Amino acid sequence: MKKIPVLAAAAILGAAIMGGCSGNKLYIYNWTYYTPLSVIEKFEKEYGVKVVYDEFASNEEMYTKLQAGGSGYDIIFPSGDYVSIMINQGMLERLDKTKLFNLGNVDPLVLKQATYDPAMEYSVPYYWGAAGIAVNTEKVPNFEKSWSIFARADLRGYMTMLDDMREVLGDALVSLGYSVNTKNPEELQQARDLVNNFWRPNLVKFDSEAFGKGYANGDFWVVQGYAEVVFEEIAGDEELIKNTVFFIPPNGGPAFIDSMCILKGAKNIDMAYKFIDFIHRPEIYAEFTDTFGFPATANSAAGAFKREAPLYSAEDIANTELKDDLGDALEMYNAAWEMIKVGH
Repeated sequence: MKKIPVLAAAAILGAAIMGGCSGNKLYIYNWTYYTPLSVIEKFEKEYGVKVVYDEFASNEEMYTKLQAGGSGYDIIFPSGDYVSIMINQGMLERLDKTKLFNLGNVDPLVLKQATYDPAMEYSVPYYWGAAGIAVNTEKVPNFEKSWSIFARADLRGYMTMLDDMREVLGDALVSLGYSVNTKNPEELQQARDLVNNFWRPNLVKFDSEAFGKGYANGDFWVVQGYAEVVFEEIAGDEELIKNTVFFIPPNGGPAFIDSMCILKGAKNIDMAYKFIDFIHRPEIYAEFTDTFGFPATANSAAGAFKREAPLYSAEDIANTELKDDLGDALEMYNAAWEMIKVGH
């Protein structure tokens, strides 16, 4: 992959002047490594607007910041379970679909899975994907393509997993043959014990922010994470690229559909609609997915414009399961995760 300039300056600017939205600025709160700078620049040029781009590393980080008063954003990119939560809490604007002309390009298969908002009343799918595992095969020549790799004591001190409750517990649940959305306390306890007793002792840490850099530096040999982050960080290191295998375990794991939503109280709603529509132009969506090595999972018209082979295919995520809103059972997951984090 090409080395992509990080939007750090925009993120700093966003944090500094959140209170001062104006008509010629669009404030976006999105995941790290998730919108190419080239796409942002094209949008800015076409519409004469300045995009202020701030980043988060997990749904929990995003949600906590917004709940704590971090307002001022126009567009946010939550995963499906958090779209559901935020709809129920009145945090999102209902979409006026007469202002969105490219919704017909959204893949019907993705909408079929987006049970949290199948009619796109509050959200428009951005990307359907899944986290996986990157392995440095020079350091780890023999391994099973399974979440059980994290139970290998011989790799202790060289592995990380995401600091993401639903991802880690979801991996454990799948490993035990359960749904990533189970509300059964016994099943969740078994997943917690698997992580706590067999995976956690071998990890350097739970990390959603620096796992790519640590992998690139050679500090970590096995990381759970997102392909685009890993390959962005190792871009230019041909030897490490050659020795890197990224896979999503065949028995599946948690999947996500990240969506574009307009935050309640957004100051630049008209420009927010233009940005959402811009993303689903087939040639723009192809540029977005090519930049990060994605398959074009949420836009059925983009395939004809793609130029790069993806780092993984849509077939690789066929056995994954979308994370749902857990409702009251979320507290049970929070308690299990807290026990894992403190090592009990």
